[in-house]
Amino acid sequence: MINSLFKPLLSETDKKWKPILKAFEAAIGKDGVVRRKEELLTYECDGLTSYRQRPAVVVLPRTTEEVAAVVKICHDYQIPWVARGAGTGLSGGALPVEDCVLIVTARMKQILEIDLENQRVIVQPGVINNWVTQAVSGAGFYYAPDPSSQIICSIGGNVAENSGGVHCLKYGVTSNHVLGLKLVIPDGSIVDVGGMIPEMPGYDLTGLFVGSEGTLGIATEITLKILKTPEAICVLLADFTSVEAAGQAVSDIISSGIIPAGLEIMDNFCINAVEDVVATNCYPRDAEAILLIELDGLQVEVAANKERVAKICRKNGARDITSANDPETRLKLWKGRKAAFAAAGNISPNYFVQDGVIPRTQLAKVLQQINELGEQYGYRIANVFHAGDGNLHPLILYDNSIVGAWEEVEKLGGEILKLCVECGGSLSGEHGIGSDKNCYMPYMFNETDLETMQWVRQIFNPDNLANPGKVFPTPRTCGEAANAKLEQFKEIDLY
Repeated sequence: MINSLFKPLLSETDKKWKPILKAFEAAIGKDGVVRRKEELLTYECDGLTSYRQRPAVVVLPRTTEEVAAVVKICHDYQIPWVARGAGTGLSGGALPVEDCVLIVTARMKQILEIDLENQRVIVQPGVINNWVTQAVSGAGFYYAPDPSSQIICSIGGNVAENSGGVHCLKYGVTSNHVLGLKLVIPDGSIVDVGGMIPEMPGYDLTGLFVGSEGTLGIATEITLKILKTPEAICVLLADFTSVEAAGQAVSDIISSGIIPAGLEIMDNFCINAVEDVVATNCYPRDAEAILLIELDGLQVEVAANKERVAKICRKNGARDITSANDPETRLKLWKGRKAAFAAAGNISPNYFVQDGVIPRTQLAKVLQQINELGEQYGYRIANVFHAGDGNLHPLILYDNSIVGAWEEVEKLGGEILKLCVECGGSLSGEHGIGSDKNCYMPYMFNETDLETMQWVRQIFNPDNLANPGKVFPTPRTCGEAANAKLEQFKEIDLY
């Protein structure tokens, strides 16, 4: 996966770095260049804290032109660079590589334009996800993609990872809400892709870039689509005596033709962790699972679907169903779900989050097998996930101070990913591949698939300076290890 033995940090006086540092300072100012060893500690990891690597230099540009100048310097000196937003990513996508320049967009936090008439907003990449909705909510609009980290994650990071969230079931992930991008590509050139309208002629370069995890360039201006706030919104909370019953209710709701705005499951472990920390007093502690269902649309539509959904939940054994129509109570019901990851940190010194996707029809079976894997490896697993689209987020709880614990947890996480792929799913739904899952790509794609993807990367990033080592199984030994695991995996009958 990632080598944990790192070379000493290069000093400012090193002959190689002196002219580079001067060039950076000339381009963006001395206050935008971070090079002191203790200051660089802040940037040595992203949300996937198990992997750490200090960058050689951190730069904090404010404009597209400054980003382009920095990237051009890296290109001229053939220095690898990694883009970083708020650092909340969970796949190691913003993890620095050895002797790299980390380009941090945290100072690029302006909302450049709000066009309510055409339902679009133009932002810099450092704008926090929730700021977009806050900026337009007074006029009756909102931005749909809402990761659990939406109060701290940045739009630039959301674009890089193609983030989703609670409302991705009905409204889609980030790629469905990006109209256009201003990009700095790895040679320092500035290009525009997409535009101000949903459909543009030619290749869909916007769609290609969203989710490319910083391997094709940096988005410096992002044109987003905003939506009109629905006439009516209702949230239902149904509690079940088994996770399997909640999973079956999910399948039955979708099969009935109802597409909720959100459809989320939390198991008993998560329920109690959340209540201990957030104290919503809404989640029944003795429930084996709760199902949160958000319905939106016209008033008459929401009222009718509310009754149909409640009937389906009761048919699948729901003990009780709570509903909320007013904003305050709805927020209270969602508060625990949004805090689930943070709550896990209160019951375990460390946790590792996976991000596999499975078909909805496999929910009950796969959740059971995940619990069996946890028992086999001896680790507790809390399950909280976007049930509507089968995007699982199992949290493996462990103590990193115990020698060998991380290695075991990493293997367990790999087994969960194998399980997802084997049942027709995917390695990632919204967190990306990054450094964490790149060795598992051969489980899902054959050599021709991976080679075709590399052709695309090489067109934009021929020198492999932009976020090297991410997404694809590299170096070669990593790919060989993954293939060896794949052969072993094929011999296991998971069903």
